[in-house]
Amino acid sequence: MNKIVIASGPVIIRENKVLLDIQGEDAFWKFCGGKVRENETLEQTAIRRAKEELGIEIAITNNKPHILHTTKEKDSAIIDVILVHFLATFTNEINPGNEVKQWQWHDVNNLPANLAPNILPVLKYFDFI
Repeated sequence: MNKIVIASGPVIIRENKVLLDIQGEDAFWKFCGGKVRENETLEQTAIRRAKEELGIEIAITNNKPHILHTTKEKDSAIIDVILVHFLATFTNEINPGNEVKQWQWHDVNNLPANLAPNILPVLKYFDFI
């Protein structure tokens, strides 16, 4: 049986620009977010990861998140990954954590080529592109 990972994060859009960051071992622009901890809701995970990664307090603004299933291979094992994204807003200044290499607002009509595979489907789902 495959290992299952469930992750959640916010999608933050302002003035037709999406907030993305680069972190970890790869060089893809991603939404902030991460694995759901035991006894944590999807919403709590999105709120926690926004605070950890970008130092921001968010408010989730929708109750119909985008849900995406994908698989990845790690150490010769297949992992099922469920990604859950909520629209959100924030009010305070961005103050990225140590794991964030770079963050940037990207125009949704002029996105970089090195996007994580979930970015475009999520932006389409929420009618931003």
